[in-house]
Amino acid sequence: MHVSIPIINKSVNDLPEYATLGASGMDIRASMEAPLNLKPMERVLVPTGLFVEIPEGYEIQVRPRSGLAIKQGLTCLNTPGTIDADYRGEIKVILINLSGEEQTILPGDRIAQMVLQKVEKINWRPVDGISQTDRGAGGFGHTGK
Repeated sequence: MHVSIPIINKSVNDLPEYATLGASGMDIRASMEAPLNLKPMERVLVPTGLFVEIPEGYEIQVRPRSGLAIKQGLTCLNTPGTIDADYRGEIKVILINLSGEEQTILPGDRIAQMVLQKVEKINWRPVDGISQTDRGAGGFGHTGK
């Protein structure tokens, strides 16, 4: 299924595209005039120059790129980041350097990927009780390592 989404590209980069036929996400690139150096544990907001009009009932999720994470220790914070249907500002990506060395992001580098997701809305139905399960209230790590 394809969804048509209006986009404004104020960067010098090409529009995001799927790298392979089976890819779920489109790579998005840094839109900067100069290289950006990130010290270990430093985080930064990286502009993309992209503005989109997402249809009601959808969101775009911004996710890390696995190659960037394993090779350079760079990943996205607030992952997945959500771009709501009513947001009209520039898409920006929060990156953090989790490596032990300074890392450089160059203008045009692929810094993240974005995935279009359908969003269901909740209609709350207040009740006096909910069904019980074997798990019950068991939470974080309750089944062991």
